Amino acid sequence: MKKNITNNEQNDDKFLHKLKKIILNPGKYILDLFKIIKKEAVENFVFWAFILLNLMNAFFLRMLTMNEPENFFAFQPILADFAFLIIVGSFGCLFKKTGRLIYYFVITILLTAICMINSSYYTFYTSFSSISLLSTIKFIGQVGDAVVDNVLKLKDFVYLFAPVIMLAVCIKKYRTKKVTRSDYKDRPRALKMLTFGVGCAVVFATTLTPTDIGRLVKQWNREYIVMKYGIYTYHVNDLFKSIEPKITSLFGYDEAMKTYKEYFADYVPEKTNKYTGIYEGKNIITIHAESIQNFVIGLKFNGEEVTPNLNKLAQGGLYFDNFYSQVSTGTSSDSEFTFSTSLMPSNVGTAFGSYYDRTYVTTQKLLQEKGYYTFSMHGNTADYWNRRIMYKAIGYDKFYSKVDYDIDEVKGLGISDESFFLQSVEKIKEIASEYPNFYGTAITLTNHTPFKDKNGVYSDFDVSLHEQVYNEETKEYEEVTYPYLENTKLGRYLKSVHYADAALGEFIQALDEAGILENTVIVLYGDHDARLPKEDYQKMYSYDKETDGVLPEDDPNYVDFNSYQYELNRKVPFIIWSKDGKYKGTISNVMGMYDVQPTLGNMFGFTNKYALGHDIFNIGSRNIVVFPTGNWVTNDVYYNSQKVEYMTLKDTVITDEYISECNSYADRLLNVSNSIIVYDLIKKSNEDQTDESIVIEEGVK
Repeated sequence: MKKNITNNEQNDDKFLHKLKKIILNPGKYILDLFKIIKKEAVENFVFWAFILLNLMNAFFLRMLTMNEPENFFAFQPILADFAFLIIVGSFGCLFKKTGRLIYYFVITILLTAICMINSSYYTFYTSFSSISLLSTIKFIGQVGDAVVDNVLKLKDFVYLFAPVIMLAVCIKKYRTKKVTRSDYKDRPRALKMLTFGVGCAVVFATTLTPTDIGRLVKQWNREYIVMKYGIYTYHVNDLFKSIEPKITSLFGYDEAMKTYKEYFADYVPEKTNKYTGIYEGKNIITIHAESIQNFVIGLKFNGEEVTPNLNKLAQGGLYFDNFYSQVSTGTSSDSEFTFSTSLMPSNVGTAFGSYYDRTYVTTQKLLQEKGYYTFSMHGNTADYWNRRIMYKAIGYDKFYSKVDYDIDEVKGLGISDESFFLQSVEKIKEIASEYPNFYGTAITLTNHTPFKDKNGVYSDFDVSLHEQVYNEETKEYEEVTYPYLENTKLGRYLKSVHYADAALGEFIQALDEAGILENTVIVLYGDHDARLPKEDYQKMYSYDKETDGVLPEDDPNYVDFNSYQYELNRKVPFIIWSKDGKYKGTISNVMGMYDVQPTLGNMFGFTNKYALGHDIFNIGSRNIVVFPTGNWVTNDVYYNSQKVEYMTLKDTVITDEYISECNSYADRLLNVSNSIIVYDLIKKSNEDQTDESIVIEEGVK
């Protein structure tokens, strides 16, 4: 009887036969595979050069920014970048020879630019850039020295090797007369490579955890996203997040409003305490101190104080020495925003640049309701950080900008702090004579990176080290000088801070002489840290006089200034001071910028029920400061969400439950804050309440 053989059986026989041949003669099939790969590489050399060069650039970016070995060869970002490049490269197959070469070269230039921008951006902000920040490029001319001196480094030009080699490859291919498949449009190959790229992306997706996906959606911790998804996927996601403000009404609103209402449903007004109403009816002058960090307070060199005037304010007022600014990519503007609203910065772009048309409950508006005249003063252009427009949303009655000042002395980026303060006093005197109560903000400028101008540093403050050394020959003590922090960025910073402190002292004195301080409270805060090099701090704390370098790690005097110490050292000062000196002391409970509004509100008699922070005198040691990256700090622990690890700050037992609870708190707070900003929820919820009250009234009638 004749046996029927099915197609499946035939295929199985062929497969087994082929497998048997491979097992019996593996060398032949390895050689055949090598020939196929070689043929593919020769025929599509430009395509694979495009993939390899841009993959190497992405690798160098991780190596030169997140300089930890586990980030260099991490499988996930390599696979994600590879999948992206295969997908993008597949479209080149739809062009003929010349068009294909132009396509790969232009895309390489764009991807190289992405790597260079992020490399330099990371140097200054320890984060990655965003497409939503393109609107700030027009301001680069005003901070050109800062960019050249502090941001652009030699390492940022390493990525140029990719377009240079790519250009050489394209020229060689263009001049080659031999015709290959890559000289024609090749739709089948385009589809094949696209499918391959998508397949790689699917494989990559299977390696992700729910936490990884959640962080991509929220995009708070950019460093984490680049580490997991690669730089190219990060920017694809960033592109969609950057246009989110324009299309938010299309998705997510209902869920955001639900979360928002649940968050504030149990709102309970802050309790009263011994500071309740102590300054009600007083005027307020807020000093937004550019790049002032907390470590300079009380710091001395050779017996001379770096900041004698800040020290006096700290000693004579309420000084919060464990205070963080919580800024994101918007730096100074983020600081102003959080200070005024008790909300976190937006997770994409800046509130000042992208969300200026939202409704916010601000300190300025709440004081206006109490009859205060509100104003801000800054010696820079009104459009920098979009202040001219955003200040209307914040609630300033008047903005005195660069055009309102006589730029008679320039230091660094613009008018010197000394001239700015003295001219501002005259304006404040006029305001005080016209309005019974006022709230004003003075934003300093001189102490901005690069902490010098074409005329050099701003003060001759000595940051060298002087010692009395006994001379055995003369039998006398002689003074020996060591360079110490001279010729370092940290050294320049300290000289700049010393100048800014002197200008601040003149400002306080001039206000006092004008009689302004009799009924005025000074509120001073550092807007953000100065982005000083970690190696400069290491030299400061572990100076080796013999080598003018850093002590070896095995030296008993060596201080390990690690990445956690660096993060914690980014604290800025926060001081509330009045001339009468009635309320003073040091408060060391951890505090963030979003805690300022509730704390001041308790003192001056106003309340924002949408504040995310707390009155520090109520919450005390239970406070938690959340950062835009998802990191957080309490009195007991600093948690790094990217590394998923923490450092204890006290001899306290930290449980997994405690970490989990704080992570949940941080996640929920960041979600609610961003939803308020993106979806304009304060305005929408107030409109809903108004509609409900109208319905109730009509029902009663």
